Amino acid sequence: MLEILSRLATRPFLAFEMLLASLFANILALATPIFVIQVLNRYVAHGVDSTLITLVSGAIIAVALEYGFRRARLRFAEAVNTSPNEALALSSYDVLTSAKSSAMDMLPPGLRREMLSGADTVRQAFTAPHLCTAMDVPFALIFVLALFLLAPMLAFVTVIFLIVVFILVAGGLMSLRGPTREMTTITGRRGALVESAIVGADAVRAFNSAGFLKRRWAGEIKTLEGLRRRVGLRQSMVTTSIQSLTALMTVALITVAALLVVTGKLDVGAMIGANIMAARALQPIAGLAQQTEGWAKAKQARDMFREFSRLPRERVDGSAIANYSGKLEIKDASFSYPGASGPLFEQLNLVLDPGQVMVITGANGSGKTTLARMLVGLLEPARGNLLIDGIDLAQIAPAWWRQQVVYLPQEPRFMNATLRENLQAFNENLDAGAMHDLLTRVGLDKYVDENQMGMDLMLVNGGSNLSLGIRRRLALARALSHNGKLVVLDEPTEGLDADGARHVYQVMNELATQGHTIIACSHDAQIIRGAHHVLDLNIKPVPRFSSAAAQNNQAPQQTDSLQTNPSQVGKTGAPT
Repeated sequence: MLEILSRLATRPFLAFEMLLASLFANILALATPIFVIQVLNRYVAHGVDSTLITLVSGAIIAVALEYGFRRARLRFAEAVNTSPNEALALSSYDVLTSAKSSAMDMLPPGLRREMLSGADTVRQAFTAPHLCTAMDVPFALIFVLALFLLAPMLAFVTVIFLIVVFILVAGGLMSLRGPTREMTTITGRRGALVESAIVGADAVRAFNSAGFLKRRWAGEIKTLEGLRRRVGLRQSMVTTSIQSLTALMTVALITVAALLVVTGKLDVGAMIGANIMAARALQPIAGLAQQTEGWAKAKQARDMFREFSRLPRERVDGSAIANYSGKLEIKDASFSYPGASGPLFEQLNLVLDPGQVMVITGANGSGKTTLARMLVGLLEPARGNLLIDGIDLAQIAPAWWRQQVVYLPQEPRFMNATLRENLQAFNENLDAGAMHDLLTRVGLDKYVDENQMGMDLMLVNGGSNLSLGIRRRLALARALSHNGKLVVLDEPTEGLDADGARHVYQVMNELATQGHTIIACSHDAQIIRGAHHVLDLNIKPVPRFSSAAAQNNQAPQQTDSLQTNPSQVGKTGAPT
């Protein structure tokens, strides 16, 4: 009911119109029982046809007017619902897209989808007809008042049954909250299993994991069906109980009314009409019983959304630098994931002047990708500062900063949209010529030109319909769509063939020649030889930051197994 009141509060004028329409509709609803009373008492007793014609005409007019008011109220309810439904859908998606990456990383993908689908759950629970049914509940007092005017005892009996039915509906709603909460959790886990079967289809088959997934799926289905059965039984129990109470109310009313008729305090017409009035008074409250399951699900969805909405959001404000030079400084930075036994790194200090190249090395899990994400502003250090041209990154507007960074993630992911839309989403000013130039720089122009769909090639499942090498080069093209001064490349040549690696080297040499600051997480010997500095994250807990020359003097000579050898860029020491 609080949700209904909050929706009505968003459009107070429409809510007032709904109240007026409900008032008139329920007053006009009295026409039917009054018609029955008058026909039995006046026409049947005296047989005057003109009286019957008058009564029938009045009843038809009243029914038509009631229909008109209820239709008008339904349109008002649709208008009242529009803004809250849109706001909830938009705000839930806003949480998914604007919450900090560190917070979203802790949430299973299934729960994220459940949060988004929760907006539909709320919308289905509070449709315009449901809103109108709930609004009829207080106007049940109109029928109770009419009963009181006929016979106070009949009104008293009706009120008792109304209270019992209302308590039954409220109790049913409360009893459904626990099972509904469990169903939401299980649905989220099922979503994760579905994702495993779809996204990891080849892995499921290649490693004979279908049996494991099927057993997990069967267990979740069994539990979910058990919960659904419990919910269905409780819902049907409430509905059946209300039907029985309605029948008992009829018996009680007719019994009391019969006693009053025998004693001369009531006539037969009033007895029949009173029974109709009592049924109309009970009708909206009984209608609520059909909505208890939907309300329970909606409340769970609302509670989940409130919980997710508390996730910390990325800043939308901040400062910008007129001409960022590419200088980067890290002061006493540390980072650790929640629940980890220790930090990935701590007391990290380094300075990169504009145009310098740094390579980050380390074993899997040493923190290379974490540090790369931190440089892009996706993660924040637990302690310390990242300075760009002497300004703390925490004071910089994230949207502006990401336009200054050429970022290639280790696992490139894309929107489920066309290739063109994926490039323009990052830089909407790209025209066809600019996009072709980007694809040429990474060696994908021929691939796109020979594809039947061209730039309209649809990327699905985050781009998983493309090979890893194509995805990585496409992600590099996307990163290059903004000419950022800081370049962060996470394993840029991993999964690439010789031609792909050659294009990456060429791009890095171009960027180095243009004075971009380059940070690459890589074990590629070509890239390491072109670096000014090396950051070794294998050294724990304080990483070692040193010049590449010192590293090369200490390390044994390695044989370069790569055949690609881009031109030497002596100015910056970029990969050669």
